[in-house]
Amino acid sequence: QVQLVESGGGLVQAGDSLRLSCAASGRNLSNYALGWFRQAPGKVREFVAAISWSDGSTYYRHSAKGRFTISRDNAKNTVYLQMNSLKPEDTAVYYCASNSVSASLLPLGPRNWGQGTQVTVSS
Repeated sequence: QVQLVESGGGLVQAGDSLRLSCAASGRNLSNYALGWFRQAPGKVREFVAAISWSDGSTYYRHSAKGRFTISRDNAKNTVYLQMNSLKPEDTAVYYCASNSVSASLLPLGPRNWGQGTQVTVSS
C-alpha cells in the first residue's frame, strides 16, 4: 500500500501559478506511476497528469498540456504538479494517486489515493 499526502493547495487569482506536492511512502515506487486527478463541484473526477517513477515519462490530459507540468524528486519520494496561468475552471479538489502501472495507464484505475487538496482560482 502506498500512502499519499498532498499539500500546496490554496486560493489564487486567475493567471497565477501554484505548485502541488504529493509525498509518497510505504512502497518501493520503482514500478509505480504517480499522478494527479481533480474533481470540481458537481463533476466527476478527472485525470490531469501522471509520471512513471522509474524513467520519468509523463502523460497528460490534453487540456493540461502547456500549462501544467508534472515532475518527481526521487530522493524525497515526492511528485509535483506545477500549474501556471490558472483559470477559474481549474478550481477543484486535486488528488494524488498511484498504481503499479505505466503513466499512460494510471487514468484507467489508480489503486491508492491521497486525501486531496483544494485549489480555488478566483476571476
